[in-house]
Amino acid sequence: MGVLWYNGHIYTMESDGKKVEAVFTDRGKIIATGSLFDLETTFRDHIQKKVNLAGGTMIPGLVDGHMHLLGYGESLIRLDLSKVKSKEELLLAVRKKTMELKEGDWLIGEGWNENLWEVPILPTLSELDEASLGMPTVLKRVCRHAVLANSKALQLAGIHKDTANPPGGVIERDHDGNATGFIKDKAIDLLQRAMPSYSFSYLKNLALRAIQSCYTYGLTGSHTEDLNYYGSFLHTYEALRQGVEELPYRTHLLVHHGVVEEWKRLEKEGLPGNPYIQFGGMKIFADGSLGSRTALLSRPYGDDPSTNGVAIQTKEELFQLVEKARSYRLPVAIHAIGDLAFEWVLEAIKENPLPGKGRDRIIHAQILRKELVREAKNLQVVLDIQPRFIISDFPWVLNRLGDFRPDYLYAWKSLIKEGIPCGGGSDAPIEPVDPLLGIHAAVTRKNVADEYRKVYHPEERLTMYEAVSLFTKGNAYASCNERIQGIIRPDFIADFTVFDRNIFEINPDELLKTKVVMTVVDGKIVYER
Repeated sequence: MGVLWYNGHIYTMESDGKKVEAVFTDRGKIIATGSLFDLETTFRDHIQKKVNLAGGTMIPGLVDGHMHLLGYGESLIRLDLSKVKSKEELLLAVRKKTMELKEGDWLIGEGWNENLWEVPILPTLSELDEASLGMPTVLKRVCRHAVLANSKALQLAGIHKDTANPPGGVIERDHDGNATGFIKDKAIDLLQRAMPSYSFSYLKNLALRAIQSCYTYGLTGSHTEDLNYYGSFLHTYEALRQGVEELPYRTHLLVHHGVVEEWKRLEKEGLPGNPYIQFGGMKIFADGSLGSRTALLSRPYGDDPSTNGVAIQTKEELFQLVEKARSYRLPVAIHAIGDLAFEWVLEAIKENPLPGKGRDRIIHAQILRKELVREAKNLQVVLDIQPRFIISDFPWVLNRLGDFRPDYLYAWKSLIKEGIPCGGGSDAPIEPVDPLLGIHAAVTRKNVADEYRKVYHPEERLTMYEAVSLFTKGNAYASCNERIQGIIRPDFIADFTVFDRNIFEINPDELLKTKVVMTVVDGKIVYER
């Protein structure tokens, strides 16, 4: 017995503006679409329930194409520093948080961004020590490619004057060579090893909290990368698996290269499965972030000519990792923000063609040269883009680049015109998880909090259909699910997102006032406002 969905603006996303009057679903699948009269007549003996959309707008279930589900769950319970506007506010927040903790706890903060501060000056090590009252403290920058750590955390991690920079990482130092507490990329692993281990119940709670929150934003699934940061692969996987069994949520898991051998061994032995979990490509980091000046550029940074970024892997190591993925017949999903990192990734993929199923993905792809786009098109890679980065990164990113103006700078429209498949994500918790914020950024390319409402590269604005497609059809294609997901069509899965207004007919700024009224997974309402 099935469900009839009617009385709303039902956009199938098969093409721009394509709508149907009603949808009939049964056992998690879309059985038919068409007029209300026809569906009521055809399935009158099989309709168990009717859902009146009350004039709302229904689209295929939104999917976040790149995020960190457990990391997002952590951001919901840890010290939130995303709103602080100065180092003084940050230090005050740290001081207050220490009062809530007990002896032996670590104080972990999330989301500070000095580029949004009135004066972008970081606290000194002594200032952080004073505020944290001797509690081991690690404060993650919004990009998660840099952290601030106090002296106690450095001591427990064994980071001192004679500690060498690990490959792909940076320990910032003062004039005397002492660590300042500002730690970047692979050097963060030294701190991570010193932190307390994560219990299974803690990880499962993170998964449940994250999924419950994602439901409220209309998300029916995520492509996520969590499996290398919380202990063993199996420990983390089981927490996620049990989480999505309790709260149905389509979870496409990237497998970090650090745990791929454990994953492969367990897969051969018979890894417990789940209808809501799918494994994707092997995750690799080629570079860092623009905010921490560790994205790998082909020329020096405009505001710091002493560096052109950080190669998380040497070029040779990157090639070896792609070759390793191919030995397991896996596609790759590689983080590459800078143009030089992107260039190396393309060379590695070209050198090691994909022998099995799947699609290679390059994550972020913010700074590209024309010849790189041509090569990406030839190699048929999918680009995982985060439209919300436009709001967070402009205008300061222009100072980072100086007089370097790449051909494609957050150029989503041009990439789509070139025929390169793109999926949309948030990179939560680095950015807000709300997909409407990403869609708004893609369509407007402006920050409504900016009093001048400056539009950055207006020629790169997407239409509403193109922007919504990133989070529906685009992500379905990236995960090789385009034949069952991302469109409202018979035989596709019955995942839907329902809004309180017609997002295709309103002024784009009204997206910021739009509410999710219903989230549907497998034909079942999992969230209702």
